[in-house]
Order: sequence, then C-alpha cells, then structure tokens
Amino acid sequence: MVFQIFRADKTQAPEAKASAAPPVVAFHGSGRAAWSPRDTSSLIRNGFANNPVGFRCVKMIAEAAAAVPLVLQDAERRYDVHPVLRLLSNPNETDTQATLLETFIGQLILTGDGYLEAADVNEETGIPSQLYVLRSDRMKVVPGGDGWPVAYEYAVGARKHRFDMRGTHPPILHLKSFHPTDDHYGFAPLQAAGTSLDVHNAASQWSKALLDNAARPSGAIVYKGGDGTGSLATDQYERLVDELNTSHMGARNAGRPMLLEGGLDWKPMGFSPSDMEFHKTKEAAAREIALAFGVPPMLLGMPGDNTYANYQEANRAFFRLTVLPLLSKVTGGLSGWLPGWFGEDLALKADLDNIPALSSERDAQWKRIANADFLSNAEKRALLGLPKLADDQ
Repeated sequence: MVFQIFRADKTQAPEAKASAAPPVVAFHGSGRAAWSPRDTSSLIRNGFANNPVGFRCVKMIAEAAAAVPLVLQDAERRYDVHPVLRLLSNPNETDTQATLLETFIGQLILTGDGYLEAADVNEETGIPSQLYVLRSDRMKVVPGGDGWPVAYEYAVGARKHRFDMRGTHPPILHLKSFHPTDDHYGFAPLQAAGTSLDVHNAASQWSKALLDNAARPSGAIVYKGGDGTGSLATDQYERLVDELNTSHMGARNAGRPMLLEGGLDWKPMGFSPSDMEFHKTKEAAAREIALAFGVPPMLLGMPGDNTYANYQEANRAFFRLTVLPLLSKVTGGLSGWLPGWFGEDLALKADLDNIPALSSERDAQWKRIANADFLSNAEKRALLGLPKLADDQ
C-alpha cells in the first residue's frame, strides 16, 4: 500500500517554480555534543598524550608507587638477599625495578589492565630469569569452556603469540581494576574521566584559537561607500582579507595598529559572559579529571583548592588513598605469582617506614605500640608488619 504524504490542494494558487526539498526539511534544536571515541587508543591519545592533567596524574601515581621500597619476607624472617629480589632489581636487559613497576602500574592506570610476563625460563630449574611488561592494548583474553581465561593472545600487527595459562606456573600475571560489567578486563580512570577530558581539551583549543586571533574576540569591519552602498567589490574584499591574514593575525602581530582606508570602520567587540565562562569550565574539568585518578588538585597546582589544609596533608592523603591501595594490589599479585616459580611461600610488601610522606604517621604508630606495655614483643612486631624473631613468644 502506498501512502500519499504530500497531497496537493486543489484550491491553491497556480504552480510556481520552487525547490522540492523544503517540504521534507526537519526542524530540530541545537546539535548534540561531539564526544571523542572511547576505545583504548583514543582515550590514551586524548587523555594522556594530549592532556597535561591526565598525563601528570598518571605520571605522579606510577612514579610514586614505583619509588616505594619493597620488602620480601615470610613468617620467620625478612630477606635482604633473595633470588626474587634479584630478579626484580634486574628484570631484563633494559629495565630496572623502578622502570618495570612504573610501566606496569602506568598500563594498569591507563587501561585498567596490567600484564607481566615471566620469560627465559630455565629448563632445569624452571625459574624465569627475565620479566617484561606487555602492552595492555595488544593483549586479548582467551576464555575457556567455563568462561575463565585459559590463555592470553598477544598481537602485534598480523603476528600473534599465545600464552597458555593451564600449566603449573602461569607465564602471565594479569592484574585488573574493578569493572562492574566485564568479567575479563578492568575499568580505567580515563573512561570515567572521558567527558571531562573532552571538555578540558576543547577549552584548550578555544584558548589557542583566541591566541591565534590576537588574543581577542573578533570585531567587525563595516564598509559604507560614498554612495551609501555596503558591499565591497570582489577584488576589494579579497585584498582586505589577505591584508588581515598577513599583517594583523597571530601572536606576531598582536597589538599592531590597523590602518583602514576610506569607507571602512572598525567596531570592536568585548568578551561576552559566555566567552569568559570557559576558563571556569576548564578548571572544573581539570578537577574532575584529577578526582577520577585520585590525585588531590592541590598537588597539581590548581588554584583555589581548599580541600586540604596544606600541601603536606594533601600529599599524605594522596599516598594513603591512591598510591598505597594500588601498590598493595600490585604487590599482592606479585606475591601470589612470582614466588611460586621458586617454590617458596613469600610475600612482597611496601616498606611503610621508608615513605617520607607517611613519616609522621609511622613515628606516632611506633611510639604508641612501643608504649603499650600489655603487648608482647611478638605482638608488637606483628602490628608493625614485621616477621617474628627466633626468641619471640
């Protein structure tokens, strides 16, 4: 059945020439905002490589966590020398312990997933001699029949390598951030901050555009000819535009006086409230980005932040609420994966006594526990996270 949508009215005036398109033009309001893609590569490009707030947040967290000293211990002693510590201190031919952990934690923050490979396994001892961080955007989980990973597939272009996870010692350590709707991959802070990143980047582009236009909004050049007409000839218009582009646009020509010929009048325009508002919008977006990463805005030098009384308090909160929980996840994963290759039950932990930001808290804790006369030495050592001594009761 064919429906006639437009029906001619027999009482209308005689047919006249007109476009056929206007009857089907749809009327609508303002367009929707254009958001950047949310895939991993786009998020890293827009939120890390091209955004100073995101870049600084990731660098601060990864470098702070990687700089925390680690201790290896079991129930009886704390080790100063051990093959696990030796492997971590010299994981491969190019990395140190700090660079390895910084890269691993950086991947975990940026993508929500971190992958560490145990490589060059000795055939006789079954112990790896090298550790490598694998890029998260190249790794794919291969689930088994029960839905849990049985392998990981690493792809670079057309080349792929599969890591079988069904052996006694899995070759890959996979750590992921909490994701409420995904069983195999983690949720990155960049995804939560995606909208704020777009707003912040757009505000930066707006600022750049203003600088390119002599750091002021456009004015209007009004032409009024001697005969009262208000239009320029084609060659006059092109000459005027060329003169403006070459002699009066850009930072190099900022403040340069403009010489207008007869009939041309300059009408300057000031900043409207909406033009001024984008500065506050940019600051608000920067705070939301820092909030998504867990970095106090005060540490990023953002003006007007009164959340913490001083820088020291903000730095202590940064370590307590962001760095240490993330490092605890990393050391917990390493403790359950790496010592198994050596056949020992060991635990890697952060050395809280050697973190300058927490020194005042640790001093108070040591003093409080040392003065607790009702506790034995063994109980005091346990509260401080220290292993037992041989003569402890």
